[in-house]
Amino acid sequence: MTERSIQIAAPARLHLGFVDLNGNLDRHFGSLGLTITGLDAVLTARPAATLEVRGVESARAASSASLALQALGETRGVALQVEQLPPSHAGLGSGTQLGLAVATACARLYAHDMTPRALAPALGRGERSGIGIAAFEGGGFIVDGGRAKTNTTAPVLSRLQFPDLWRILLIFDDEAQGLHGAAERNAFAALPPMSPQIAAEIARWCLVGLLPAIADSDFTQFERGVGEIQARIGRHFAPVQGGTHYTSPRVAEIVAKLTRKFGIRGAGQSSWGPTAFVFAPTEALATAMLQFGEDVVGAQAGLRLQLVSGCNHGASVLLGS
Repeated sequence: MTERSIQIAAPARLHLGFVDLNGNLDRHFGSLGLTITGLDAVLTARPAATLEVRGVESARAASSASLALQALGETRGVALQVEQLPPSHAGLGSGTQLGLAVATACARLYAHDMTPRALAPALGRGERSGIGIAAFEGGGFIVDGGRAKTNTTAPVLSRLQFPDLWRILLIFDDEAQGLHGAAERNAFAALPPMSPQIAAEIARWCLVGLLPAIADSDFTQFERGVGEIQARIGRHFAPVQGGTHYTSPRVAEIVAKLTRKFGIRGAGQSSWGPTAFVFAPTEALATAMLQFGEDVVGAQAGLRLQLVSGCNHGASVLLGS
C-alpha cells in the first residue's frame, strides 16, 4: 500500500563527547549525546514519478533521497518539501536528522520495512557517532558503544529519560561553522590517539557520574560529570581547534561569563561546534541565564541564544490523506 503523504519531525541532538578515542580495545569512539527540543528537522513527502525537492537545504535532501531510493531498490520518485532544519554544521546533527527523515519517508511511502538504522550506512551516516541515529529512533540521553570491525553502526548501550525540569541554554554563532567533510576527516587523522588513562577517566565519569546522576535527577553530580568530560575532550581536540576548547572565540567568551556568573560547571561545545551548551537545573535559573547572556551578546551580529529541554522521544511520523 502506498501512503498519500507523510510528515516527519526529527529532533536535534547535542554531542557531549567521545568515550574512547584510544581504540586499543578494538572499538573506536563511543559517544555521549542528548536529544533536544525546539530545533526539529521537519519535512513532508508525497509519492511522485521522479525526484522533486523544495525548501531548506534542497540539494542535501535530494542527495539523501537518491541514496535512500537506491538502497530500497525503489524505481519511483518522491516529492519532498523540507520545511525547517537545525543550523547546518553547527554541532546539532542536522545532516543526520535530515538524511534519516528523508530515508524514512521514502521507505514508509512505499511500504518498505527497512529501518532508519538499516538505511543509515547507505546515507553515509553513523560512521563515527551513533548518537544521531539513536536520537532519531527514540530520543533521550544516549550512550553508544562505538564502532568495531564487525558493525556498521554503533550500538546503543544506554538510553535514559532526561529530567523534565532541567533546561539547556544554547549559544549559537551563525558566522562560524564546525569542521565537516574533508576538514573533519583530516582533523581526526592529525590527532594522536587519546591516552588509555584519559579514555578510562571519561568512561568512569560516564558510568558512575553522568548516568546515575540522570537516573537520580541529581543535577549537581550531572553538571560535575559534564564539566569533567568536556575538559578532557576539549584538551584532546584543542590542537585542531586553534588551541582552544571552542571553535568560536565569541561563544567561548559568553560561556565563560555565564559559568562565572552563575557558578555552573555543566557547559561545553556540541561536537565540532560552534554551538555551545550550558545546563541549568530549573526553568527560573535558565531564564536568568538567558537574560544575562542576551545582555552580554548585545548587538553582536550572528550571536544568539535559545532555551531548550531534553527530548525523550524520537522522530514523529504523521500519515496524511
